[in-house]
Amino acid sequence: MIERIHVKNILILVVLSYFFFIFGNSFLSLTDPDEVFYTQTAKEMMQHKTWMTPILFDQPQFEKPIFTYWMLRLGFIFFGVTNFGARFFPAFFALLGVVAVYVLGVLGFRDARKAFLSSLILASSGLYVGLARTVFTDMFFSVLILFSLVSFFWGYINRDRKTLSFLLFFIFAGFAVLAKGPLGLLIVLATILLFLIIQKNVRFILCREFLFGFIVFLLVALPWYLLMIKMYGASFNQEFFYNDHWRRVIEAEHAKNDTWYFYPASAIGCMFPWSLFVVGALFFLKTRMTKGGLPLDSFLVSCVVSVFLVFQFAHSKLVSYIFPAIPALALIAGNFIAENLKNKTMGRFFKIAVFVTLGILFLIPVILLVAGSRFAQYISYKPSVYIMMVVSFLVFLSVLIFVLKKDIFKSLMALSGFLPLMFLTAVVAARPNFEPYVSSKYSGMYLNELEDVKGAIVCTKFFARGVRFYTDKPVAILEIRGKQFFSPHPIPFLETEQKAKDFLRQQPVSYGVLKKSVARDLEKILNPEFKCDVLEVFGNEYLVKIERR
Repeated sequence: MIERIHVKNILILVVLSYFFFIFGNSFLSLTDPDEVFYTQTAKEMMQHKTWMTPILFDQPQFEKPIFTYWMLRLGFIFFGVTNFGARFFPAFFALLGVVAVYVLGVLGFRDARKAFLSSLILASSGLYVGLARTVFTDMFFSVLILFSLVSFFWGYINRDRKTLSFLLFFIFAGFAVLAKGPLGLLIVLATILLFLIIQKNVRFILCREFLFGFIVFLLVALPWYLLMIKMYGASFNQEFFYNDHWRRVIEAEHAKNDTWYFYPASAIGCMFPWSLFVVGALFFLKTRMTKGGLPLDSFLVSCVVSVFLVFQFAHSKLVSYIFPAIPALALIAGNFIAENLKNKTMGRFFKIAVFVTLGILFLIPVILLVAGSRFAQYISYKPSVYIMMVVSFLVFLSVLIFVLKKDIFKSLMALSGFLPLMFLTAVVAARPNFEPYVSSKYSGMYLNELEDVKGAIVCTKFFARGVRFYTDKPVAILEIRGKQFFSPHPIPFLETEQKAKDFLRQQPVSYGVLKKSVARDLEKILNPEFKCDVLEVFGNEYLVKIERR
């Protein structure tokens, strides 16, 4: 199958991925509350000179395994503790994921055009672009799962590569377990088992190669977990296995998400601008499989079903949890689109999907321009930016009308590729107004310039990690009648008026980074013993100074 993988296509995908995922990653500061959580953990690991124990607020924290922090530390080594350094490896893994989808498409479809189209769909899908440009565990986790599944499928259709196939399958599964936990193994095993059941070939894994691969998996995945259990014992088991795995199964961290339709709706929505094509592709795939179909069809269905079954019955639901299914959906959609384009008379649903999606894409630049005037507090643009966006959109529209008018789908592909760059332009242009609402950088810079910031900075829960990252100072959470973090942090949590007063009495002067409502209530709560002044406002962060009278 190597002769079917065109180097030219891969080079095009690499270049596009650079612009979609990597270019401009330094423009926006690291955001609250998650990007700074992962980045600060890696930063404190550097400060404590450890590669094995995740550390936050100067204490071990086990909310996630070690792989993400290894990648972040490597990013810091290459690029420094910067926005780009933190975001480089998630973006780089996204690029590798696009190439992996191309390889899987060539192996399974035996059609480089379908494979290339599927890769473009993945590279321009909303959730994929979003997670490629932010610091989360999900891109690492999902791409490692993808590598594992591609390795297996390669061996399934090339039996002379079976030994190497199983070896790679389990190595990547081992790293997936190091990226997010045991689900890394569960998802890939469930996928291949369901696939082999459909193919009526379960005996394929009953072999020495599979057993040997599993032993290698244990050698990759287990040592870090055994080390943490040896070093931290019950505290690691309680936090990692109970709180961050089992508790999320039985308890909803975000109660509004705990519905049966959350994941199906999220998966379709997160494939935008290809959402309608995904819906059509799923019905097309059902018909295709009843007529036999290709082994890859069953493989992709097995992946999507396995991911949904693993996460559907857990009460804690987040959009990013079903991210491992997105590459499979991109391949399913790519096949559907390619088959429609082969026919001179396209299906009615396909035509409707093309025109509706084109209409939405044409409206997006208009929406961005209107938003710049309607919500100037958050995303104000300079006049030059308005002119640039209008001119670029008119030029682009002219190209579509005069050059691509005979191929409406090429117009759709071109617009989809234009979309991530349009959003990047909008974000960069709106950054001076927008950034203070998503990052604690400005509050941190202000506090760093003050000489009398001696004790812990009191923060609203949402801002605590960011303030810690940008100041390197101790923090305390001030949330009167508030709830702890789902995974409690080893810092003071002041949820009652008495606790707040007792804590503030220990410091002659205290500074706080608080929400507007908390800042207003604080003055009432602390009177007449304390004086509370608002020094500055950055976005939705109120920076206050608290002194004993």
